[in-house]
Amino acid sequence: MEKIKVGIIGAGGYGGCGAIELLQNHPYVEISALIDKQNIGDPISDLYPHLKGFCDLPIMAPDDPDRPDDFHVVFFATPDGVGQKEAPMWLKKGCKVIDYSGDFRFNDLETYKGYANRIGREQAHSSPELLPQSVYGLAELHRSEISHSSLIGNPGCFAVSCTLGLSPAIKEKLIEPESIICDAKTGVSGAGKTPNPTFHYPARYESMNAYKISGHQHVYEIERELSLLASQDLMITFTPHVVPVCRGILTTIYAQLKKGKNLKTVEEAYRSFFTNDIFVRVFGPEKPQISTNVRGSNFCNISLNIDERTGKLIVVSLIDNLVKGQAGSAVQNMNIMFGLEETAGLLHPGIYP
Repeated sequence: MEKIKVGIIGAGGYGGCGAIELLQNHPYVEISALIDKQNIGDPISDLYPHLKGFCDLPIMAPDDPDRPDDFHVVFFATPDGVGQKEAPMWLKKGCKVIDYSGDFRFNDLETYKGYANRIGREQAHSSPELLPQSVYGLAELHRSEISHSSLIGNPGCFAVSCTLGLSPAIKEKLIEPESIICDAKTGVSGAGKTPNPTFHYPARYESMNAYKISGHQHVYEIERELSLLASQDLMITFTPHVVPVCRGILTTIYAQLKKGKNLKTVEEAYRSFFTNDIFVRVFGPEKPQISTNVRGSNFCNISLNIDERTGKLIVVSLIDNLVKGQAGSAVQNMNIMFGLEETAGLLHPGIYP
């Protein structure tokens, strides 16, 4: 078959680098161009030496007249606001679009405005007409819609961990939904590549902190997805924390178990819900999970536990924020959009320790 030509916009960031790492060895893909506003003309392997010999394409400016435009799909590994301005041009060319940011995670303008306010964006959405046709790119919940879409809003990293960790419990009515608390820990790479005093080594070493307490933007998409599963409006308590590791998300989820439910029924429900989802692995309490078990991989590991004393279900959901939480989900979505094996370019165990 003809190779799928991919353009990566924002190639110089961690998200762009993650896409290159996965796509350079993808059996059905050709990386056609790397586009960014910085390091123009430099081979990407100068910026990321570990790519030497695997991908040495030069970084091209967005307005470079020699830039290819015959892509089959474009990855926007860019901050909020970029994709919504540039996606219409690519869609008109017949190109598919996968956007890492929150620009296309919501189908209605009002919900997007709530999200935008959380991240301090006051500008109106540049392409509101595209919102109704965008599909939320969490493959485990929206595989069918993704397969028929040309515009995907890739999910936020915390949203992947929380939503996968809770979906079976919500769908099968195992818990009291108003009792949900999500406590998430993330590595410093979640803040991106741009230097920030908060993430400077002396500030992070042997230090951790909660941030955006009850105010993180990903709560909008988590609540929307859980509400769809529950067929009612749900709200959760969600607090993220930064811990002194490079990559990974560990979310501990607490919820009151409904009467008559036990560990056996919970495990059966989770295994049944994810029976066709190769990238979700479910474990019981006898196998505690650690973040290095998913590092560098597209897997989500879910550990199920019950506090018999309080009747609480405790779910631990782990992902690599840069893979399943970002580039890996994007590639998984691309595979589905083009009718490929969902695992193409993704089926490897990651790195350990």
